Amino acid sequence: MIDIGLSKMALIGAVALIVIGPEKLPRVARTVGTLLGKAQRYVADVKAEVNRSMELDELKKMKETVEGAARDVEQTIHTSASDFEKDWNASTGDGLDNASGSYTSSYEDSARGVVPAYAQPRKNWRLKRTAVPQWYKARAGVRSKAQSGAARVARFRPQKFR
Repeated sequence: MIDIGLSKMALIGAVALIVIGPEKLPRVARTVGTLLGKAQRYVADVKAEVNRSMELDELKKMKETVEGAARDVEQTIHTSASDFEKDWNASTGDGLDNASGSYTSSYEDSARGVVPAYAQPRKNWRLKRTAVPQWYKARAGVRSKAQSGAARVARFRPQKFR
C-alpha cells in the first residue's frame, strides 16, 4: 500500500499532537485506526472476490474442455461400435436380418409359441430351518420347540433366595 517509514510516522505524530492537542489525540488515533482497519478489510474483500472470479473462470474453462473431451470419446466409441457391428454382420453373413436386436428376436420366439414352461420354485422353509445345525440354533436363540407364554415367563423368572 503506502510505504511510510518510522521517521515519517514520528513526524506525522508530532504534527498531529501540535494541531489536535494532547487531549483529543487518543480519540483521533482510534478513529484513524478503525478507518484504516475498514479500508484493509475492504481491500482484502475485493482481492478475495477477484480471486474467486478468476478461479470460477478457470473452472468454467476446465469444465468446457472436459465436456469436449467426453464428447470426443463418446463419438469415437459410437463410431468404433458401429464399425465393429458392421464388420461382425458382414463376417457372420447375417446382413441386415439380425440387426434389429435381441428384443425382436425374443418377441419372434414367443410369437412362434416357444415359451419356457413354468416351474414352481422349490422353496421349503422347513428344510431350510432343519439344514441349520442344532448348535447354531441353540447359540442364536432359535426356538426349536413350542413353549407356552407361562412356561417362558417361568423360565426367565429370577430365582428367589432361600
